[in-house]
Amino acid sequence: MRVHFIRLRRIWYLLSLLIIIPGVISLFTQGLNKGIDFTAGSLLDLKFKRAVETREVRRVLADFDLERSRIQKSGPAAFIIRTRELEETECQQIVDALGKRLGGVTLLRSEKVGPVISKELTHKAILALIIASVLILIYITVRFEFKQAVAAIVALIHDGLVTLGIFSIFQVEIDSAFVAAILTVLGYSLNDTIIIFDRIRENIKTKKVPGPLEDVINASLWQTMARSINTSVSTLFVLVALYFFGGSTIKHFILALIIGVTSGAYSSICNASPVWYDLKQIGKKKSPAGTKPAGARA
Repeated sequence: MRVHFIRLRRIWYLLSLLIIIPGVISLFTQGLNKGIDFTAGSLLDLKFKRAVETREVRRVLADFDLERSRIQKSGPAAFIIRTRELEETECQQIVDALGKRLGGVTLLRSEKVGPVISKELTHKAILALIIASVLILIYITVRFEFKQAVAAIVALIHDGLVTLGIFSIFQVEIDSAFVAAILTVLGYSLNDTIIIFDRIRENIKTKKVPGPLEDVINASLWQTMARSINTSVSTLFVLVALYFFGGSTIKHFILALIIGVTSGAYSSICNASPVWYDLKQIGKKKSPAGTKPAGARA
């Protein structure tokens, strides 16, 4: 027997709240663990005399409690290291240790990322999310209707809060790549939601599915279920492989995608269409006084 998603919508809402509320509390109490891109920090541009591996550089940095630094390979023997703010003497000690253990190194440049730059990046990240949400609202309103646009935005807010909340609860460090991950998740989730909305509209127009609106929506959800699940699962296979076997510098980015894709699949099926159904019910006109709705008992 198939699950009737619309009739069980309050259960889906409750499950979402059970995940979102602890995350929101964590966001207000301990906030996010912001990386160097959002806080003051230091950047080291290094060139080694021989080809070295990222893990070798990280092993040396671990002696200075900097193993969580972002290490980007910029050439066969060149690296850009982004880490917490370092004093000049501490920076020199790190360079000396790298040179001694890895066969010599030249410091090409050393810069500090000040709070002004990080504040500007934060504002731009928020602005990007706002602009994306407004454009999504306009697009879905034009293609479908305003209430479906609102339902889609609710689902996207759900995905964003789930991802932010989990990162806040476990204090996973975020950087500029995290913003890209959030935007990617929003686009992924939105695509799935639009496919479901498109099938609902088709079934309403062609009247292929008999019965009230809740039955039409439920049938449409089941008709697109295989596509939604298969796409999400195949994407997660790749992401999980990247998380465990990819570089350490992209782990947090991939983790955000894994959480977001999972949440997006859930919200597209269990939140977006049910929320639209509830909005449609709110918009219905009440029966005139003295009359009874169709199907009401005498």
